[in-house]
Amino acid sequence: MDRRGLLKRLDKAWQAFNDSRAGLSEGQMMEAGVTGAWSVRDILAHVTTWEEEALTHLPLILEGGTPPRYSQRYGGIDAFNALMTEKKRGLSLSEVREQLTATHRRVIELIESTPDHHIIADTRFRRRLRLDTYGHYPIHEEAIRQWRRQQGAAVVGSELSPRRRGTPLR
Repeated sequence: MDRRGLLKRLDKAWQAFNDSRAGLSEGQMMEAGVTGAWSVRDILAHVTTWEEEALTHLPLILEGGTPPRYSQRYGGIDAFNALMTEKKRGLSLSEVREQLTATHRRVIELIESTPDHHIIADTRFRRRLRLDTYGHYPIHEEAIRQWRRQQGAAVVGSELSPRRRGTPLR
């Protein structure tokens, strides 16, 4: 896959994720219970966190380094997610949206500036990018769409795509 194909894949998953929340009121975005106790706002903050992780660790990977293990640094991915959720709890919905947009823009800029040989093959860079971005968004897109159906709210865009088996909940 070339850079254009990768950016297209990223954009397709990003648009589907954004479509899943389109038309929700601010009140609906703040309602707990979409995924566990998380609201849509919490999911947006969570997706931003993982894009921030991509921006932190992808340059290290490009230099040949290895990111630290979440199990060693935080006690696991669940502990990391809980820590970041608590850290971002005080952000307003507006702040979360601004961070989401700005962080995603930086991810695109990183992809655009990455040397081709890291983009066109199944590299450590591509695997980490997939886990933190376009492979991650559908998990939360699906959760939001499912919650909307349970709430009787209109679901914008495509119907739920089946969750890929073995895809970890990040």
